[in-house]
Amino acid sequence: MEKLYTAEVTATGGRRGHITSSDGVLDMPLSLPEGLGGETGKTNPEQLFAAGYAACFQSALLLIAGKHHERLDPASTVKAHVDLLKNEDGRYGLGVKLEVDLKGLDKEKARQLVDEAHQVCPYSIGVQGNVEVQLEVV
Repeated sequence: MEKLYTAEVTATGGRRGHITSSDGVLDMPLSLPEGLGGETGKTNPEQLFAAGYAACFQSALLLIAGKHHERLDPASTVKAHVDLLKNEDGRYGLGVKLEVDLKGLDKEKARQLVDEAHQVCPYSIGVQGNVEVQLEVV
């Protein structure tokens, strides 16, 4: 594969630390999720992953819609739910649900676009076989 871009972010202090991107755009403290004893007003790795996945999947939808000569309503959304999971043996993992609202499209056409986008989205491809991803068309 041809490398198109490399994101570079440095983390210090783990989940209660700080992240900084090489270009300075990201420069923020991290915390555990509030429900796990974290602080309010700080992000966490699961939120950052959800943001990236939702944006990437939306771009994949736009690509696929274009191939089908469909124009997506600008108000269409992808909401990513990222779960931090703990197995019985103490190992951690992630679970993902992508809630897709393609306003103005019938459910059957929307489902087709979502399924095809899932085949080309770099995040979907990257987690394939490692993270269960549920696709929900609303």
